[in-house]
Amino acid sequence: MSSLDSESATARRRKDDKTWRAGTLVYSLGALAGLFFWLLWGDFSWQLKERAVLPVAQLMLRSMSASDFIVGVLIGSFPAAIGMILGPIISVRSDRHRGRWGRRIPFLIISTPVAALSMALLGMAPFLGRALHEVLGASSPGVIAANLIVFSIIWAVFEIASIVANSVFGGLINDTVPQEVMGRFFGLFRIVSLVAGILFNYWIMGQAESHYFEIMLIIGLVYGGGFVLMCLRVKEGDYPPPETVAEGVHPVREIKTYVRECYGHAYYLWLFGGYSLAMLASSPVNSFSVFYAKSVGMSMDTYGKCLALTYAISLIISYPLGSLADRFHPLRLGIVTTLLYAVAMLLSGLVAGSANLFAVAFVLHGVLAGAFFTTTASLGQRLFPRAKFAQFASAMGITTGVGYLVLPPLLGATLDLSGHQYNLTFQFAGVLGLAGAVCLWVAHGKFMRLGGPKNYVAPESATSSLNS
Repeated sequence: MSSLDSESATARRRKDDKTWRAGTLVYSLGALAGLFFWLLWGDFSWQLKERAVLPVAQLMLRSMSASDFIVGVLIGSFPAAIGMILGPIISVRSDRHRGRWGRRIPFLIISTPVAALSMALLGMAPFLGRALHEVLGASSPGVIAANLIVFSIIWAVFEIASIVANSVFGGLINDTVPQEVMGRFFGLFRIVSLVAGILFNYWIMGQAESHYFEIMLIIGLVYGGGFVLMCLRVKEGDYPPPETVAEGVHPVREIKTYVRECYGHAYYLWLFGGYSLAMLASSPVNSFSVFYAKSVGMSMDTYGKCLALTYAISLIISYPLGSLADRFHPLRLGIVTTLLYAVAMLLSGLVAGSANLFAVAFVLHGVLAGAFFTTTASLGQRLFPRAKFAQFASAMGITTGVGYLVLPPLLGATLDLSGHQYNLTFQFAGVLGLAGAVCLWVAHGKFMRLGGPKNYVAPESATSSLNS
């Protein structure tokens, strides 16, 4: 063997011997690949649920004669309100929990079957609503109201189970995925999400109006089985003992501690506000895009294929965007993608008045919003204190939740009053995006004062000099 071949073989062995660490977990290349596989398998199941439930629920509500205001409340505000209350509780409990299954997996494996069963029952909501109407007889509020009552109750159970899982799934990733590959992992995470979206929207969305029960049942089974399997295969490491909480501590004192730690820094306030506004920017279009498409004469089959095209484009750019996030930092890329999205949506609101122009604007909306999601997916993992990641993530979720609590019904009422001028959704999106970019820019200035990409230390004390 030549010396060149020997050096090459040595280099390959060193690469093969490289390890990655996440807390007490140590991964070889093969073990890291196995971790990625099972987390991504769980994410595929999760994303298939997320991609299916919202549009199918929108169509079901419209078939029940629900107004845009009612749709905004049930699809947007109600989940946000529950998330603001339940999310922080579950997140803090998860951070403090210690058990042989870890601190995240117990919450996931309990909530998953509930969400899966709720999906099947959602598909049966019209049948159950008619049954309720017949049982109540003369006391029934009417078949439409009975349908909406049944749908709302099942929707509440589904959202509670989903919020519990969502509150800790990010924490599981934070605890098990090494920091140095987090951006690339989320690039793959995004790809899996998009594959789920392509599969659903290209082949299934066109059947949603006539086969919603079958769709909800099958997706629920796939989600339940896939996510539970992930929980059984992913192992958490050992955690340091949680902070000692004195017995008999009053809940009000715990709430004050939570608020002081999470909202006691101007830096976090700007960060939470900017991220939340940027996230909310896509909500107006997402919440009413099905109705917008129908208002300009687009079939649901074409609508689904537009979404599939969006996801295909996003899939191609996801891993490169994740790599860029590792290299240049997700906060910086978040500012850029939010600005691009805002400008594009403001222009779209002026021109998207036909099926063809709506299709172009809708695909642009999806690609640019997706670019923001991909580039900022590891933002919390890069900026929050590791020991209290879920707590700080829930605090940012509360900020976003306030927006979701107010925005969808406000927009729904505006659309009802305007005679359903759905181009307003693009204009709302553009304004929110601009506001989010400004707030993130201010947060970036404070981030640089805290050490920037190379020397950053997440502040935890409310006495930080950055409070003002």
